[in-house]
Order: sequence, then C-alpha cells, then structure tokens
Amino acid sequence: MVFTPIFAIPPLLRGTAGVIPICSSFLQPKYAALCYCTVNGKMKSKRKSDHLERTANDFRQEIISKAKVCGITSESDMVKRLRLAITDKEFTFKAGQWVDFFIPGVAVVGGFSICSNPGLLEQEGELELAVKRTTHPPAHWVHTQCALHSEVALRVGGNFFFDPQPTDAPVDLVLIAGGVGINPLFSILLHVTDLHRKEGKEGTGYQIGMTNLLYSAKNTDELLFRKRILGLTNAFPGKIACNFHVTQQNSGICENLRPYTKQGRISGNDLEKYISKKTLWYICGPPPMIESISKLLEDLGVTQKNIFFEKWW
Repeated sequence: MVFTPIFAIPPLLRGTAGVIPICSSFLQPKYAALCYCTVNGKMKSKRKSDHLERTANDFRQEIISKAKVCGITSESDMVKRLRLAITDKEFTFKAGQWVDFFIPGVAVVGGFSICSNPGLLEQEGELELAVKRTTHPPAHWVHTQCALHSEVALRVGGNFFFDPQPTDAPVDLVLIAGGVGINPLFSILLHVTDLHRKEGKEGTGYQIGMTNLLYSAKNTDELLFRKRILGLTNAFPGKIACNFHVTQQNSGICENLRPYTKQGRISGNDLEKYISKKTLWYICGPPPMIESISKLLEDLGVTQKNIFFEKWW
C-alpha cells in the first residue's frame, strides 16, 4: 500500500473509495484519545500561516471522506452554515475538533471547526460548519461558489475536544468564545446537552455539572447560534447558562437578549464566580483574546492543566 504525505494530497480524489490512506507519521495523537483536551502552554508566533502548516503536529484521523453539501443557511451577514452529508460510515469526530476541507479546483486546503454535535453525525450521517466570509480561498469558495450538492472531502483533526467518559470525575465547564471561535464550543455545548438527555433516559453515569458559556462579539448580530443557545438554557435550567458580551454595540439590545447581555469585554470579575477545583476552562477565539483570558485565569489561581484553548486565526 502506498502512503501519501498530507501536503501531497490533491484537493479531491475522484473515483476513489471513501477511505484514503495518508502518511501515518502525521497521525499520532499528542495526548491520550480519552483526555479532555488540547494544546496547553504559551502562545507561539502570531505570524499568519497556512492551516496545514500550523496544524502539522496536531492529531489527524487516517481517513478522508467524500461529502456532499445538503444544506446552506445564512447564520449572519458574514457567516454561512453548511450541512454536509458524509459518505464514509467510519468517519467520526469528537466535540470541538476541526476538519481539513478539500475543495475540487482549489489548491489551498481549508480548516474549519465543526459546529454540530457528534450525535448529528451518528444519527443522520451529517455535520455542520459555520464559515466566515474572507478572501481566504476556501472561505471565499464557500461564500461565492458553494451550492447544494457540491462535492468536497473532509478529514478530522485537532487536539481540542471534550469527550468525557462515565468513569471520569465530576466536572463543571466554562466555555469562553470570541467571534467565530464559538464554533467548536457550540459543538461541545450541544454534546453536553446530548449527554444530559442520555443521562436522564438511561442513567449512564456521566458526571457533568454546570456548563456556563461566555460569548463575546462586536454586536448582537454577530452572536452566532444565539437563538439556539438561549433555547438550550431554557431547556436545561440549572445545567446550562450563558452570558453574552458585546464590545461595539451601536444600537439598543433587543428585549429577548437584554437579560443575558453585557457591554464590554469579558473581565476577571466575570470569570471569578465560576472558579472551582473541578472546573475545566475551554477558550476559542483570536490569539490576543486567548492570551488575555488565560492570563486572567492564571492570576485568579486557576491551574494551567485545567485551561484548554484553540487558537483561531
């Protein structure tokens, strides 16, 4: 069998089976598969780099699956949400991970966080991506050429995920999102709700306590999934709560969002109330935001091993 290095894989291998072998040296996970998590430590260079370059040391699955676009909706003026039907039945992901996004005719490989829960893939064979409009070729293609039934290919990767097991110790979660950094955290939030439903029906033993989402954006129009997030807080009172932060709101905040929304950035005072030894902190957003939030948490005495982040460029 011939193994092809990641960087030599063409955008879409037509006429092949759903499983495509790649070089195994890129596939070794940096952490145990059942750990919670992610890349801890200090921020590295802020130099803008290619998705494959900056994730070269991250875990990647062995398979690439063909996928077909089966739904397109506008999540905001700047963000399109794609629903993709996955061809390969062995394709799986953990809440919080991303995909390499191969587009026919586009040489650049995209990297987009999955915003749906693993349960959607298990039940319907589909997943969702929310892609912001930029000049980056894969995002530009999504906003200008992507249509229903367009064919792409996907490969799952990433060390940032939440995958608790019934035997794990009890945890609380604080999910901190900036801008489109909400995508992997929304996937985690949806997965948490699935686990709560499963626990209620089956008594499976998952020990997840309170989940708090702190989500910052320029204005309320840029708060992606806001209606669905509020629906989850209403469906799981005492288990899920959210606080929105807007930094450049020029108009009034609508009535249904007002009780959940604050003006200004997330501060140490906003974080302090959630601190406990069993709290895990997941952060995703622009690097300066991650640096700021991580520093606030460390100043508040949060141990670094409980702080997980995904850098969004």
